[in-house]
Amino acid sequence: MRALELLIPIVLALFLVWPKPRPLVVRWLPPASLLLLGLHLVWEGYRWEMLGLYGLAAVLALWAVAGLALKRETGWKTGIPLLLVLVVATAVPILVPVPVLPQPGGTLAVGTRTFELVDTSRKEVWSGKDEPRRFLIRAWYPALPTSGDKRAPWMEGAEVYAPALAAYMGLPSFALDHLALARTTAFAIAKLAPQTGGYPLVLFSHGWKGFDAQNTAQAIELASRGYLVVALQHTYGAITSVFPDGTIAPNNPAALPDGAPDAVYDEAAHRLVEQWSGDLAFTLDHLLVQNGDSTSELFGAIDVQRVGVYGHSTGGGAALQFAARDPRVKSVLGMDPFMRPVAPAVVASGLTTPSYYLFSQKWADDTGSLNNRLFATLSKASTGSLGQVAIQGTGHLDFSDLPLLSPLAPLIGLKGPIDSARVTAILNAYLVGFFDQTLRGSPSPLFAGDHPFAEVVAKK
Repeated sequence: MRALELLIPIVLALFLVWPKPRPLVVRWLPPASLLLLGLHLVWEGYRWEMLGLYGLAAVLALWAVAGLALKRETGWKTGIPLLLVLVVATAVPILVPVPVLPQPGGTLAVGTRTFELVDTSRKEVWSGKDEPRRFLIRAWYPALPTSGDKRAPWMEGAEVYAPALAAYMGLPSFALDHLALARTTAFAIAKLAPQTGGYPLVLFSHGWKGFDAQNTAQAIELASRGYLVVALQHTYGAITSVFPDGTIAPNNPAALPDGAPDAVYDEAAHRLVEQWSGDLAFTLDHLLVQNGDSTSELFGAIDVQRVGVYGHSTGGGAALQFAARDPRVKSVLGMDPFMRPVAPAVVASGLTTPSYYLFSQKWADDTGSLNNRLFATLSKASTGSLGQVAIQGTGHLDFSDLPLLSPLAPLIGLKGPIDSARVTAILNAYLVGFFDQTLRGSPSPLFAGDHPFAEVVAKK
């Protein structure tokens, strides 16, 4: 809970548990809680999870004012039930908090901004219109923030994204409205910090029904350590997309048709990853053009010899396909890469690019799955792999920020039983270590064979 959210039930609890006769100052606590509530609404913002506390504060304020007017107090028979109501009302915002992203381990301030790209050389596949492919990218980078710069929201366009994400999770449309209140440690549209020789560039590709901000904590971690990180929003494959002109492009289920015959599904899946790997290639093209344009804010910001990519799930498959085909990519990391959509030629020939793979326990333990069989084929044919591991106690979504949505995340399938802080530390260590070794030439002991985290084991 945020500061004022927590202070309101504390004040009300003090009033309810204080034995009679209460001092005058204690009897004024419920009306004071209404003042705190008003400050909370102004500074922190309304959210539905606080409705019980809003109502209880109002009831207790009226109760207290009536007692002051009548010069008498209501006894324990009323106070104890209200105390139980207070406990329940307080539990809701605790169990469904405004997400707080972990502090990054690097020393650099981070900025972020979003751009729209239009690739006129490719047609949009899933809009039903004759139009070019367009999509969004979101960048995180070392920044020089000023006093006027504000912390960036975790989820831009939350009024559209939050209901779409709630529907995906089978929740009421309003259930995730509070995500609009989540702020990150990055500063919105802050000035890029100059760097002689440019920064290493890392691209990120999200999974099916994911979105560009789903791995913000990892992006900020890398940016705070001197990387330029760019996450793509794959239009019609993302949970939804909201363009600057107000156009909304929802997820198109036909792009990856669940339950379709194998032949139909495979054809659609290969088309999807072909388009997504094309998004990655066009993004890199665009960024390198900007890097060479003296009028661009990105002029000289990228070290073109140090380009990496990573992805989660279907985005992991797209990252592998992109890295296999584009020699500009110097390293690739997959998080539970979904292999079925990857082109058969890529699976058969493997990768020569330095690569590494992190698997959730859930995916790794399913040893006979088609995904694991395809990955085994690619792994055997690859010559550049630094290894593959599984993280015990993790589920598929532990590789994203989504487990931060609630302490109840393990119960609703958003994560495995592993502690979120622990898995964050593990993921950041491997992510930073991998790109430091492959893009900066700084060897990491993580890839020498021994794993310092007990939860990390070699994948079977």
